[in-house]
Amino acid sequence: MSKKNIIFKVITIVAVVITLVLAVYIMVKRQGVVEDYDFGAGAYYYADIPTEEYAEIDKEGVYHNVIPKWIYYVLFFAWGWLMWRLWVWIDGRKK
Repeated sequence: MSKKNIIFKVITIVAVVITLVLAVYIMVKRQGVVEDYDFGAGAYYYADIPTEEYAEIDKEGVYHNVIPKWIYYVLFFAWGWLMWRLWVWIDGRKK
C-alpha cells in the first residue's frame, strides 16, 4: 500500500471519528431541541412546529433574509456540479 493511500485512510478514519463524536455530543447536550415541541427526533431544528401556533409567535426579532432566492438556487446547483465533477475525478482515478 502506498504512502498516499495510508494518509487518505487515516484522514478518512479521523473524519469519521470526529463526526461520530460531534453527533453524540450534540445529542447528549440536546442542542437544537425545542423543548416546547416534543415530537421526538422531529423536535430538532424546528422540523415539526405546528403551523397554527407558529403563525401566532411574535415576529419581533425574527431573521429577515436579504439575499435574493435565486442566489440560493445558483449556489445549490453550483455545489451539485462541483460534487459531480469530484465524483467523476475520483471515479477516473480508479481506472
